[in-house]
Amino acid sequence: MAEHTLAAYELAIAQRADGLECDVRLSRDGELVCVHDRTVDRTSDGHGVVSTMTMAELNRLSWGDGKRGVLTLDTLLGLVKPGVRLFVETKHPVRYGGLVEAKLVALLARHGLARPKDKDESPVVVMSFSARAVHRIRRIAPKLPTVILVGTKVTPRVGDYVGPGIERLRADPDYVAKAGRPTYCWTVDDPADVQLCRDLGVRFVATNKPAATSAILRGTVPGTHSTEVM
Repeated sequence: MAEHTLAAYELAIAQRADGLECDVRLSRDGELVCVHDRTVDRTSDGHGVVSTMTMAELNRLSWGDGKRGVLTLDTLLGLVKPGVRLFVETKHPVRYGGLVEAKLVALLARHGLARPKDKDESPVVVMSFSARAVHRIRRIAPKLPTVILVGTKVTPRVGDYVGPGIERLRADPDYVAKAGRPTYCWTVDDPADVQLCRDLGVRFVATNKPAATSAILRGTVPGTHSTEVM
């Protein structure tokens, strides 16, 4: 199933994912589109840098699902409902800088999602590898929960959640306990890694295999885990 397509997200929900994850970038004319890479080359039949392309240009491309038209965050937000969270990653560095977060919060506000009553129950969570981006979200939309994504470097002291990759947890299982915040772990596809995250008390796991991951977690003793699948 092609990534960042509506069909892929609908399938994830059908496979009992607790939430969805998307990456967003700004088109040249200021629309938030769901594209992981800096360019469209890998995921579409076109070529070019997302930030230099207009919506008209992006919509002329096929994105691997047999249809033309890039998925916008505005459209994807239509899938957010009780029981289905959306984790939105803002990609940096980009030419538009903080405009990405400003546009994101404005769009969430139009959908009534920018001011949740309870961060723990918020339908939308914003995340980034950029500490500056996380700081921007906390400044302009303090009620939105945030995740600081981390690789192998020192973990910045920002964000409601911390987001290490599974490689980091394999190397340092104590990381979750030492983080002092709930954990979002990416990308957890191997059954042994799913069990590791469950045993360590990871709050959220991002996976390419929601059905298999959910099945492993459902197979545990009821009430012994609270890990959610993205």
